Amino acid sequence: MNTKEKFKKYQDWLFKCSAYQMALNIIGIDKQTVAPSAGAAYRDERSAYLAGELFSLETDKEIVDLLKDLKDDPEVNDEERRAIELYYKRALDTVCIPKEEFVAFKKLCDESFDAWMLAKSKADYSIFEPYLKRVIESQKKLYGYRSSDKSIYNQMLDDFEPGMDEEKYDAFFNALKERLVPLIKKVTKAKQIKEDFLHQSFPIEDQKKFMDDLLKYLHFDSSWGYQNESEHPFTSWTCQNDCRTTTKYLDSNVASAILSTVHEVGHAYYEHNTNPKYDGMILSEGISSGMHESQSRLCENYLGRTMAFWKYNYPKLQAYFPKQLGEVSLEDFYKAINVSKPSFVRTEADELTYPLHVMIRYEIEKGLFNGTISTEGLDKTWNAKYKEYLGIDVPNDKLGILQDVHWSDGSFGYFPTYALGTAFAAQYVHAMKKDLDVDKLLENNKFDEVMNWLKENIHTYGFRYEAPELMKMVTGEEFNVNYFLDYIEEKYTRLYQL
Repeated sequence: MNTKEKFKKYQDWLFKCSAYQMALNIIGIDKQTVAPSAGAAYRDERSAYLAGELFSLETDKEIVDLLKDLKDDPEVNDEERRAIELYYKRALDTVCIPKEEFVAFKKLCDESFDAWMLAKSKADYSIFEPYLKRVIESQKKLYGYRSSDKSIYNQMLDDFEPGMDEEKYDAFFNALKERLVPLIKKVTKAKQIKEDFLHQSFPIEDQKKFMDDLLKYLHFDSSWGYQNESEHPFTSWTCQNDCRTTTKYLDSNVASAILSTVHEVGHAYYEHNTNPKYDGMILSEGISSGMHESQSRLCENYLGRTMAFWKYNYPKLQAYFPKQLGEVSLEDFYKAINVSKPSFVRTEADELTYPLHVMIRYEIEKGLFNGTISTEGLDKTWNAKYKEYLGIDVPNDKLGILQDVHWSDGSFGYFPTYALGTAFAAQYVHAMKKDLDVDKLLENNKFDEVMNWLKENIHTYGFRYEAPELMKMVTGEEFNVNYFLDYIEEKYTRLYQL
């Protein structure tokens, strides 16, 4: 075959893979949102089968050989070569795994999710523990098939954020601890900010009405985006113009659904704004977790928690909740949604304590894979770390070890990217503010213009470049954690008048 014929075969293969991936994504979205729980076993078995068929496509020896040829073909342009190299790496990581074991793992992950849902509803870790143990054992076995000299957990970290490992993350978290822990102590001793008005009863039907207005402000267009509800907010997509987000409403916490929505919309914009020619390809779907979280955390915190954001949106929120917020000033509301205090739930944590939530999970994951921590009694280990790092006593497993969905499907190594992405975002915002008056745009219903800057400078490239290279392109510098640390120190010193 000449290069043209090989490329045609490659493109036909891509189309088939994207069709299976689309089906699996829709099934996955449905499972976490509206699918009846009684049909779980039937669906899980068949979605595992579909995952197996996709696995066969991705690991077909003829295709692996084709990818190997194309990645070294001088007639292939650099952009296509990048994609082919990524597909080839993925194939080498999976072709060594027996298909029946891969399918069994996918089925186990679906069953594990169902067990997690039940365990969380009953606040009983013992229901989930046997599944978590099996997921970890299975992951160790599947990663063991790879011919890598890295530890299993380092391979996982690298899968979610290429180039990252325990040594780099340890240095990153140590830098955070060095400056955040003393600041948290100062904030704890300072005069506390009133925020009890955020925790009155806010009827969920009225929250949903406000959310419709907020989604319009975010320019989250129904032609390409759709929001639903789930136990744990997430974003998924089938293509560039079909991005699905979810949120979760809490009657006694009006800020929760708002900020989770802004967070997930950040993810959706990243997928929607990638170069259209990457649609259905690894250059869109393969974006590193740290980069993806940089955009969701940027939207949630660096935009969604600002005074400028709320100058436009707060009068609308007050109109829906005059009894609860009618007498609360914009200034007091702004301070309240930025209050810092130790809390149980990561997704509802403030910017200052949030990295400690992530660090706890990172330390637990390291222990689970180096053998120093067991799934048995892991709820007690979790609670002890929350006491150590945040000084709080976790009241039950629902607010403790069962709060996050990630471990149910074996997503070990993902959590650290939340903190890394948050720090990436600070550096991106610093660069963006050189070009845009971000506050003025947010105040004047121009959220889309902020997104356009992110699209042109970050989103459009998808996974064409890895995070360090893109950071240098966008900001002119290598990643520097001090952008985040300087930002957070300045913000909370001002907020608490330290």
